[in-house]
Amino acid sequence: MIRAPRAVPAWLAHPFRWQRLPVPWAAVARGALCAGPLLGAGIATGHPAPGVLTGLGSMLAGVNDRPGTRRTGIVHIGLPALASALGMLIGASLQTAGAGWWVVPALFAVGFVSGAGSVAGPVRSNAGMQMLATTVLGAGMPLPGAPWAKALYVLAGCLWLLLLRLVVRSPRPAGGALSGERAAVATVFDALSGALAAAGGPGAEAARRRLTAALDRADEALRLRRLTGRLLRRPASAQERLLDERFAAATALCEASVALLWEARPLPARVAESPRRFADALRTGQPPGRLSAPETSTPGRGAFDQALLDAAVAFARREPSSAQGAAEPGPVSALREALRALGGRSRPGRGLFGPAGRDYGLRVAVCIAASATVALLLRADHWYWLPATATFLVKPDLGPLFSRTVNRFAGTLAGVLVFAGAGELLTGSWWPALVAGAGGALLPFATRHFALQTVAITLMVLSFVYAGGARQAATERIVDTSIACVIVLVVGHLPRLADPRRRVGQRVTSALRATERFLRHVLEAEPGADTTERRALRRAAYRALGEARAAAETAAAELLAARDRNPDWLTVVSAAERIVDAATACAVRLDHGAHRPTLDEAERLCRALAAMADALEDPRRRGTPVPDPDLRPVPDCATLTDVAAELERIRGYAGTG
Repeated sequence: MIRAPRAVPAWLAHPFRWQRLPVPWAAVARGALCAGPLLGAGIATGHPAPGVLTGLGSMLAGVNDRPGTRRTGIVHIGLPALASALGMLIGASLQTAGAGWWVVPALFAVGFVSGAGSVAGPVRSNAGMQMLATTVLGAGMPLPGAPWAKALYVLAGCLWLLLLRLVVRSPRPAGGALSGERAAVATVFDALSGALAAAGGPGAEAARRRLTAALDRADEALRLRRLTGRLLRRPASAQERLLDERFAAATALCEASVALLWEARPLPARVAESPRRFADALRTGQPPGRLSAPETSTPGRGAFDQALLDAAVAFARREPSSAQGAAEPGPVSALREALRALGGRSRPGRGLFGPAGRDYGLRVAVCIAASATVALLLRADHWYWLPATATFLVKPDLGPLFSRTVNRFAGTLAGVLVFAGAGELLTGSWWPALVAGAGGALLPFATRHFALQTVAITLMVLSFVYAGGARQAATERIVDTSIACVIVLVVGHLPRLADPRRRVGQRVTSALRATERFLRHVLEAEPGADTTERRALRRAAYRALGEARAAAETAAAELLAARDRNPDWLTVVSAAERIVDAATACAVRLDHGAHRPTLDEAERLCRALAAMADALEDPRRRGTPVPDPDLRPVPDCATLTDVAAELERIRGYAGTG
């Protein structure tokens, strides 16, 4: 990320931040082959409306065309595609019924569902946003056709991009149908190598977070592959089970590495190089070669070398260790599990009618209803641009509100000017298709900055609107965007809807509870117990902490962060991350014969962490100090003494509420 100088306030510096990402050339090619050609086909055949609708569907699918395996691509594009078609069906039905002022309460209801769904995870959040956008466009764009036909055209455009994703792909390593999953597991070993190389240095914590993110992506890819097999009633192949075993070896090696990283000592280069050999073996299909020599100078190093040996054994096998895996559930159970996996795991307070869901839903609903009302007052014939702009601005999980608003206005202004310039330079009826194709090619690259993404979307939407027959002056688009920005800024900073304690506190509380479950399991598990559940709880804790950190960083960059009334969220999350790291190191040491704390000592630490979560969960406790639990260090266990220190740190910062 390119960051502005520290003297600049975070809310003012955030709009200028760019993500440094590789150029996804395959996605660029897919984008160029989607909206532009579809719109051009509609214009060439004399049926622009189907071209507009299919182009719109492909554009929305292109927003979700991110790196990943084929199966994750199907999930991340497919669910929002269904939501987009549903939104078009609702919006077109409103238009057919003669949408007047009563469209405002209808959009309020759809907006509430869209916003409340944001708390369930990124896939459902994207689906909700696109359902709301197509509802607005379906109700406002004057295109001929039955509602069901319009919905099918939008779905067809989404499916066209999905088909291209299966055909137009980046070169993959050897592995056939499992090439994407192999690449995801290989990335885990690469991230582990980077974390070991950073041990003892200033970048150690950041490298550990990158390792956690790589583990989450690989876990998602393999889980979706398993769910697909269950839905199709297809048993797992030997290669699939072998890859599962190698990922399990990677998970065990990562756990041992966290204990090694906790010691905060620089490691020899040969230690960091060993995991990279496993990554190369996954990509090439060749043996990993020589690994670092074993050493038992510290408990962490001994555990790492043992896990390294186990991983080498897993890679030496050419057949899975067991011929038959565990009994698989039927397709109905697999479908239920898949639906849970699509939008995030179920957590307390994450439902549509939980505190965060209500706040998110009301914020989106009020903004959309207010935007639609103002638009109908200004120009009833072409009112949809203003609420459509608000749709992409108001979603609370897309970044700080002020930053989104500034970048949306700048991107829309640039897109309108470029489109107007193209209209002056190009002639004929085909040029909107060319502009839409250019916008589609730009869209995958534009994910690195919201303003650039807005330019791409503006070019495409203006092309659709122009081809559909609405050729208003470009100044109307700029005026509507300006009004939408003002509405979203005002509504988005209303005290109740903008309170970070409700929006961020829910995620931080969820992360603390996941941390407490992992810590309790580590301290209360019997010696020699199976480590599968422990590793699953650790991944769940890190995943929840990653979500909490993202929410806390967004809140810290808001224009009105209300820091005087809220805890220092980032400090709380950092302390919780260190507790999970310390608990992981403690688990490895306990496995190797370290002193095991008594049940009273374990319960004391777990109860303290639960008390912190309870204090943060209830927003009515603002101004009430967090309870002062018994945080005496645990004798003969340095890592648990560190846990007590981090708990004290959380109590100090959380108690400022």
